[in-house]
Amino acid sequence: MEEVPEDWERALTLVAHPDDLEYGTSAAIAKWTGQGKTVTEVLATRGEAGIDSMDPDDVRRVRSAEQIEAARRVGVDNVEFLDLPDGMLEYGLPLRRALAGAIRWHRPEVVLSINFRESFAGGGFNMADHRVLGLAVADAIRDAANRWVFRDLDLEPWQGVRFALFGGSPRATHYVDVTGHLRPGIDSLLAHRVYFSNLGADFDAAEFLTGIAEQEGRAVGVEHAMTFEMIES
Repeated sequence: MEEVPEDWERALTLVAHPDDLEYGTSAAIAKWTGQGKTVTEVLATRGEAGIDSMDPDDVRRVRSAEQIEAARRVGVDNVEFLDLPDGMLEYGLPLRRALAGAIRWHRPEVVLSINFRESFAGGGFNMADHRVLGLAVADAIRDAANRWVFRDLDLEPWQGVRFALFGGSPRATHYVDVTGHLRPGIDSLLAHRVYFSNLGADFDAAEFLTGIAEQEGRAVGVEHAMTFEMIES
């Protein structure tokens, strides 16, 4: 497994829900913002369907605020929401158009997203929004680069994405050494306080992320690592 290149300056995250980034990717983000890189977070939804015991309008407000705080804890100042419906993302031209528009607007060198495979690295069936969103991201990078696709966006094409990284993939190809940056990643996950308090189960964020980072670190020969599936542009 190869280390993710770090000779770049701008990254854009494109994920489905608040908290998608915080299960490991945010530790890598903390490392990169600490190097002076710029990371912008764009989320397709506000996670309004994620808490069964709360009205979606209240959840939308709470989870948006929690994501903004989670981003702040790893050095990200700009968080945007596409306001698509949580739990009902559909693969198709409207989603690809929205994602391509974000890529053309922010003009990143690197795109970060969520696992689009049917299962997670540790097993378990992946949810529909993740599968749909991740695959649409992979396609939207090409869409954004093609000036003859989504011309109605009235944005110049962007061909500068070097690669995309998909966290939590069972087909990981690359790793980020997050040694010394795990604590901010844990803190970013802890920012989703209301969400976790309504899951009805105990969850130790520090233990969870440390376990992943140590296991993946041992596999690549460092103390703490997070792994990604890379798709090069």
